[in-house]
Amino acid sequence: MPDTKLTKALKSPRTRALALCGVLIAALFGVAAFVPLPYTVTWPGLTADTLGSYRDRPVLTISGAPLRSTTGELRMVTITATNADQRTSLWHSLQAWFDSKEAVQPTEVVYPQSSPAKANEETAEQMAQSQDSATAAALGYLHLSPDQVKVKVDLGDVGGPSAGQMLALGIVDKLAGDGRGGDLTGGLTIAGTGTIDKDGTVGPVGGVPLKTQAAARDGATVFLVPKDECTDAKVNTPKTLRLVPVGTLAESVAALDALKSGGSVPSC
Repeated sequence: MPDTKLTKALKSPRTRALALCGVLIAALFGVAAFVPLPYTVTWPGLTADTLGSYRDRPVLTISGAPLRSTTGELRMVTITATNADQRTSLWHSLQAWFDSKEAVQPTEVVYPQSSPAKANEETAEQMAQSQDSATAAALGYLHLSPDQVKVKVDLGDVGGPSAGQMLALGIVDKLAGDGRGGDLTGGLTIAGTGTIDKDGTVGPVGGVPLKTQAAARDGATVFLVPKDECTDAKVNTPKTLRLVPVGTLAESVAALDALKSGGSVPSC
């Protein structure tokens, strides 16, 4: 026979009210999971060898000085993000939060500009400035005159300032190598990130935990990281990737030289 107390409890107004509230709450959560939120999802992006080509066009075209044949790779690394005007659902944000290959940030942090057009314009300007700074830093390191040596950089529609360090290293390798007839890379695939100033100072850029994954995915075994981002770089670092912190272009060149010779190499 059915439990009389249980039957009465199920028929009580209180029980029915609680059940209705539960259904409504579940419905609200179901709707909220797909409501657009002001967050941007990022993940490992493309990499490009500054000694080679990108989309069938040479990344570096240098004139006014003899060039070397090079081996190995010097890869700049990017992250990819949802569009500036694209909102991410709560469900997608939660998925990305628990996925080591994605990151979630407030859209205003990733895109401080007020519109997608302005965002694209600013990242293009940052890339142009990065190219100029990389050229100045590399030629200054080599004591070459920018009036004689001209450098053209072609990375298509890739924007932002983070390729600076690797562009400068690519210019140095193509013009002088290690200064003893060898390559900077020692035949290895080296990746890295970091802004660069005209005086050769390497600065932080953000997104390093995702960039290390992109680097390892594309075959890099060494990653040059700005000193200030060592802690971030150690988050979910691929086991095959060696982190090397640097603060200047000269330190980057010295670290690569030490890697080849078996000397002391800084680590995070």
